[in-house]
Amino acid sequence: MSQMEINQVLAQIRALSSQATRPQAPAAGIGPGAGAVSGVPASDPGAFATLMKRGIEQVNATQQNAAQLTSAFQQGVPGVELPQVMLEMQKASVSFRAATEVRNRLVSVYQEIMNMPI
Repeated sequence: MSQMEINQVLAQIRALSSQATRPQAPAAGIGPGAGAVSGVPASDPGAFATLMKRGIEQVNATQQNAAQLTSAFQQGVPGVELPQVMLEMQKASVSFRAATEVRNRLVSVYQEIMNMPI
């Protein structure tokens, strides 16, 4: 994998990270779309679940894409190169590890809340 490809992946990760941590400006009007993040209203009680579902779907899509490229490379499909396959496999691996880390932190926070004295 070349340095340029690594830098592109890191740039994508940084862009997604900055989008996730950037405070959202409130919408001009008041209504179901006010303060929405990624099309999910802030007042929606299922917003977190929807956000998590989208994240898992993106991880799944990345893994499926890597599997398809791997299969195409193994079958000798023209135009599918080893560096491309390796890059997609690394993207899938990084996205899965990130999702696993989010899950681990959620479980940890849940356990802390459950162990709080009342």
